Amino acid sequence: MKTLFLVSAIICMSSAMGQSKIPSAESQINTSLLACPEMYQEHAKVLGYNQKGELITLREGTNEIICLSDNPNKDGISVSCYSDKLEAYMARGRELLAEGKTELEKREIRKQEIDAGTLSMTKVPAAVYVLTAAQDDLDFETGALKNSNIRYVLYKPYMTAAETGLPTQPGLPGMPWLMDADTHRSHVMISPPKAK
Repeated sequence: MKTLFLVSAIICMSSAMGQSKIPSAESQINTSLLACPEMYQEHAKVLGYNQKGELITLREGTNEIICLSDNPNKDGISVSCYSDKLEAYMARGRELLAEGKTELEKREIRKQEIDAGTLSMTKVPAAVYVLTAAQDDLDFETGALKNSNIRYVLYKPYMTAAETGLPTQPGLPGMPWLMDADTHRSHVMISPPKAK
């Protein structure tokens, strides 16, 4: 009888510990919106994780911004918000990762699909906001985050240095630069220096 009780207690504790790894929907929404410009926060759509670890819609939105909660299976905190013009591209990336594709495979498949016109990609610059922090900087219960850092990204396929006037390597802290120039995933990177 003691053995049965002990086994039951271990199973219950393991189940509770597994569930506590994923913050509540409210906490995920609060954390995700930290990456969102204030003018979009109230009506942004928020994607996050249920207690099974499945990506779901935590909150429907009525504007053009989609926010993505932190992936509980990765170290550190990373939340992002992006223009809905990028949703097909972002969703396809998540699908390919779920299929076990490597980052290089994911890039090549999306390139082929964009070039073939089977994957929708923005024709105008579309924004992404990415906020990162150390795992210990997250208040698990409330979603409050401290010591975070944000970067800004503008995606538009096949931008060139000549077209934008931007360097293709990082320069001074916070200076915009063009990453992956001349490719389907070219994007302007703006990374403000971390606060000291």
